[in-house]
This record gives sequence, structure tokens and C-alpha cells, in this order.
Amino acid sequence: MADTARPEQGKKRARSTSRSPSRSPPRQRKRPGASARFSAADQQAHRARQREKEAEDERRAHQEAAQRGVHDVVRQHYNMVPERGREWRVTDSKIKGLRSFNNWVKSSIIQKFIGEERNLKVLDMGCGKGGDLMKWKSSRKIELYVGADPADVSITQARARYNDMCKKLRRHERIFHAEFYTKDCFGEWLGEIGIVKEVGIDPGVGPGNAVSQRWGGGGFDMVTMMFCMHYAFESEAKARGMLRNVAGALKKGGRFIGCIPNSDVLSAKVIEHHKATGKHVSNGNGLSDDDDDDRPTFASDDEDNWDPEKSLDSPKPDEGEAEGRGEKKDDSDKGKGKAQAEDGQVEEEGFEWGNSIYRVKFPGKTPEDGTFRPPFGWKYFYFLEEAVEEVPEYVVPWEAFRALAEDYNLELQYRKPFREVWDEQKDDRELGPLSERMGVRDRVSGRLLTTEEELNAADFYHAFCFHKV
Repeated sequence: MADTARPEQGKKRARSTSRSPSRSPPRQRKRPGASARFSAADQQAHRARQREKEAEDERRAHQEAAQRGVHDVVRQHYNMVPERGREWRVTDSKIKGLRSFNNWVKSSIIQKFIGEERNLKVLDMGCGKGGDLMKWKSSRKIELYVGADPADVSITQARARYNDMCKKLRRHERIFHAEFYTKDCFGEWLGEIGIVKEVGIDPGVGPGNAVSQRWGGGGFDMVTMMFCMHYAFESEAKARGMLRNVAGALKKGGRFIGCIPNSDVLSAKVIEHHKATGKHVSNGNGLSDDDDDDRPTFASDDEDNWDPEKSLDSPKPDEGEAEGRGEKKDDSDKGKGKAQAEDGQVEEEGFEWGNSIYRVKFPGKTPEDGTFRPPFGWKYFYFLEEAVEEVPEYVVPWEAFRALAEDYNLELQYRKPFREVWDEQKDDRELGPLSERMGVRDRVSGRLLTTEEELNAADFYHAFCFHKV
């Protein structure tokens, strides 16, 4: 067939020279030399004003952060931690050995103290993203689980994790009922939560209430607090608020279990640091004779020894008191040794230790004898690869905490560092095989798969159990 294409095809269309009347008029050029009217002096003054404004904005941001307190800083941090999923944690994580080891320790503590009862009610204070839900499901003894955490994003993810577990149930398989609430378990009364009030929580627990201690009690069989209680020791008011929630929720015979940083490790590192810097203790209160006592200033600092019998709730210290505790910004990567203060006096900087996986840093002065007294407000910063971005935490001096817990009828039953928990439970008929399934040790040789660096990071923690009496 002959080509019948139109002859004008393939030719370029002539471009119209007309301009649409709706188009904006051309931009007017600046008059040559107009910028010269803005002199060099004016430009310098403008830059100075900009720098001053930026500095003021930064100061205001720091003040707002201080007013928010550690609680909001920590909540914001955990809200921003991504949920990567189980597959990533067991394959691609740089600390998968540590994750498995810590999770096995938590499983062993739950199994050890869950007892032989059935239809248990559990309150998880600081439940995070619900990482322990499967541990409770595996026990097959739980009727009700209530999770509370100040990070709203974490609560959303915990609720989604539980709903996903429910969808994957096999035929005839059952799971406990679970509810999740955004709540500050240290600064707020958990009796305001409907399900907690319904199960039972005693508002009268604590020192000075003999009737409540004898007849009172809540309705929960277990309260658990994994890797979060150290935030409560920012102040005595928060520590007592935390214990009031724990003891108020527990029934008589109930168990309070958890994992926290080991103050024995922190004390040993502090003593080691002071020995390395050539300091010595000479006056019996943790300070050298030529040092001023700038320990945390709370109402409880009336004597050298803290008295847990006193009622010592105190407001949050202001910035001046914080500086008195040595909580100053450390711009160096490793604050060690001495620094020259503005008044010419030599003052101690903070120090840090750790390895490629974790790092602990005290920002200011520490007690040379390693005894943290009074036991509140001793801030340090903790970093853990892939998990914790250098957030503030507080020392929980163990003996002071134990004495404080007795005020709330909580009696110590168990306390062991993580590595001792492993030695004690690794050959258990259920926990032994579980350690193999979790990748904690090799199925054939029985060799521990956790690296030495990961074990050093795990040594920072210990586990505990108190009974409500």
C-alpha cells in the first residue's frame, strides 16, 4: 500500500512568537550597585544579631528540656527507637548475642518466680514495645496482663504486637487478655487506670499506715519492671511513687521482679577511677579533706548516713543544685582528669568506661569511696549499640533501695548478677533447651555464643525478686 501519510508530518511546528497576556511580566533586575547600600559594618552587625538569636534559641531549648525533666527526654528517646522486627534482631543485629542472653535471663526470672498458680494477673510497669509478651504467653499461667509505659509510641506498638499474636493463634489455642496504657509509673498513680482499679490497688501502702500494711493489698499476683526502674531514682519522691504503685498493686504473697543496673559495678568503677587519678579518702564521707561536699542536695542530706525511716519527699532540684551535683555539660568525648574552672580552681570532670557495645559516663563528681549517699539524683549517661542513644539514668544504690522497699512491705527474696543467673539456670530442664533455641549457646557443643564484649555489657545488670508480706 502506498504511503498516505500527511505531507506535513515530520516537520517541526513553527514556534509562536506571541506571548500569553496572562503571563507575569518579566522580573525587574536590581539596579546596579544597589547592594552596596548594605555596608560591611551593617552585614557584620546583622551576622552578630543572627548569632545572638541562635544562641538565645539554644539556651531556651536547653531550659525547656530541663523543665521537661529526664522523664520526657527518655520518653522521647524511646518513642523514636525504630521497631525493626524479630528477624532483624536474630540475623542482622550487631548485638544479637547480648539480646538473646538478656532475653533468656528475663525468661528464667519469670519462670523461677511465676510459681505453680494459674490465672495470674500481671502488671508490667515500663512495658516498652511489649517485648516480653511472648515470655508470659509461653508460661500458660496468665489470665490478665496490664502494660503501662510513658512512651505513647511504644504503647501503640505493644498493643499491635499483642493483636498480631492473637491473629496467629492456632485452633483451640488461648491467650491472656491484655490492656495497654500510656502512663508514667513513677510520677502518676496507677489506680487511675480502670482495669488496675478493678483488679485492686491499695492507695494506703507505705510507711505510717499500719492498718493498710496488715489488712490492705492489691489484686495483682506479679509486678514486673525490666530495665527501667533506674529512672525512678532521679528523686526520692519518684522512687517512693514507684514503690507505692508496686506495693499497692500486689496482693499479699505477690512477687515484684525486675532487672536494673548493678550499683556494685558502678561503685567499683568509681573507686577504680579515683584510685587511678591518685585521690584518697581521708574523712570517712567519701571526700578528700580539701574537697567541698557537693553531693546531691536533697532534704535527706541531713546526716552523713541516709535514714530511710524519715519522710523526705522533696521537690526536683533547680539548676543551681544540679550544678552542685556536678551535672555539667561535658563537651569532650572522654571527660577524665582535671579541668580549670573560671575562678582558677581545679575541678574534677566526669569519666567513662565501656567497650564497642556499651558505654557508661558520669558527667561530674562522684563519691571516692563508691558509696552513693543520699541515694537519689546520681546521674550518669548510658549508651548501648542499636538500642540506647546515650540517655540519662540514675544510680540505684542497692542497700538503700532494699531498705526503702521494706517501708512498703516488700521483702527481698533474690538478687543475682546476670552471669550468675546463667550459671544457676543454664542446666534447667526447660531453660537449658530454651537457651539453645534462642541462640544463646550452641546445640551441639553447649558453648556459649555470646561474645566476651557482650557478656561484659550484660555484667552491668542484676536481677531481683521481692515478696509482698
